[in-house]
Amino acid sequence: MVVALLTAAGTGLRMGQDIPKQFMHVENKPIIIHTMEGFQKHPNIDGIMVVTLPAWIEVLKAYASQFNITKLRWVVAGGKTGQESIYHGIMELKKELSPEDIIMVHDGNRCMVSSEIISNSLAAFYEHGSAVAAIPCVEAVFRSADNGVSSMLSIPREQLYRTQTPHTYTLQKLLWAHNEARKRGINDTAASCTLMQQLGETVYFSKGSEENIKITSIDDMMIFKALLHTKKDSWLK
Repeated sequence: MVVALLTAAGTGLRMGQDIPKQFMHVENKPIIIHTMEGFQKHPNIDGIMVVTLPAWIEVLKAYASQFNITKLRWVVAGGKTGQESIYHGIMELKKELSPEDIIMVHDGNRCMVSSEIISNSLAAFYEHGSAVAAIPCVEAVFRSADNGVSSMLSIPREQLYRTQTPHTYTLQKLLWAHNEARKRGINDTAASCTLMQQLGETVYFSKGSEENIKITSIDDMMIFKALLHTKKDSWLK
């Protein structure tokens, strides 16, 4: 079984709006529903779980019914951090799924996830046992401890990748990682790939996309709205 675990328990403080960003409407549809539709449409996704704010659980269920998200099977309350929210989700899934079932952890506000990204993540998982969506860095990157005032270190961009989601692992692997993190006192690592790296695990990349943006600001919202109305020209390869 393949389950998409969507994290949508943030309060959206950086957005500065009256409601959490995942429930803000774009084109008359909540952002979280845009994200859920990507997994709803993919033939290899068997179920969807959303980890969200306790006060918004019933609202989310109502939206899922309104927009015909039939694969939604679980909605659970998130925690104080992204890491804790994922832990809540996998502990709930543990009650019904087998250890070898596949879990795709994905940001609920990363709503341009495509069928290609999902398929490529699954392909990489079947080859390596895990997958993290990523894209190569194309900008010149510098490292500075003082805002570039006195010294900077240039980092070759050929060595750099920007990770996105989904992060795909077996339920058993995610349970092991989160339980191990608790033993070691690692308590604020929302990205599963970062947690795995800290625990000494190899991270394998799958194909991400520049369009697979994470909405955290008004600028991101405007880019998302533009992408919804953009189509690739037929002459482009």
